[in-house]
Amino acid sequence: MTSLNTVLQATPAAANDRRTDQNDARWKGCVSVIVPVYNEAAHVDDILQAIHASPVKKEIIVVDDGSTDGTREKLQALNPVGDVTIVFHEKNCGKGAAIRTALAYARGEYVLIQDSDLEYDPQDYAALLRPLEEGKANVVYGVRPDRPERGLRFFLGAKLLTHLTNFLYGAGIHDEATCYKVFRRSLIAQIDLRCHRFEFCPEVTAKLCRLGEKIAEVPISYHPRSAVEGKKIRHSDGWLAIWTLLRYRFIPRRRWERSGQQKSPAPFAVIFSRLPVE
Repeated sequence: MTSLNTVLQATPAAANDRRTDQNDARWKGCVSVIVPVYNEAAHVDDILQAIHASPVKKEIIVVDDGSTDGTREKLQALNPVGDVTIVFHEKNCGKGAAIRTALAYARGEYVLIQDSDLEYDPQDYAALLRPLEEGKANVVYGVRPDRPERGLRFFLGAKLLTHLTNFLYGAGIHDEATCYKVFRRSLIAQIDLRCHRFEFCPEVTAKLCRLGEKIAEVPISYHPRSAVEGKKIRHSDGWLAIWTLLRYRFIPRRRWERSGQQKSPAPFAVIFSRLPVE
């Protein structure tokens, strides 16, 4: 009888262990592609198609950050597709806010940031993931072509931020402001992010460097667009990026470093979410 009771009591735990093992296997090698979206009705279908066409194991997490141009209606009208999560912020909070919300839904082994404006090509995912898959790095940045084709102001601003990052943190990188940043999810979970807008890039870079992480880099393709075409970054975001790099050089790590890797709830008000069908 004692033996039978032992078996009966162990069975639920064993079943849970099997489910955990299966879940871990499902997400191992998977990249959670985070797509912040704001007023991109003209491009959202194209970028989602391009992401789906990328030949890597992935899930897609789209966070609409208060769009008013019909983007939300397009997202709601999409047929439910496996491993696509759609979330709506109650109001516009910024790109950094959308990324922070998306991280609460991410399940993949890796996390990749994808802008929704078609400047970056999802066909580069495989190259970006390779240093992570080979165990050579925990974080990878995609380096854009070193030409002022995206406009002299944006080009020089990005150069300034890169040089400031290298001066303050000894990062040795070539493109701090690149959108394509890829992390092990276990690593990004150690960082308490506070960003709302485009200061996500300098904040995460500063904190990764403070953790002692070496940022690997791979070249990527890049097709810049202008403010007339919908580019949303402004002069004020440049000053905020500089301030972010300066302040996180000196703020004690204990104020932003997480001791555990538990998921945090979505930090901003969400009014709609559609999760994948399991």
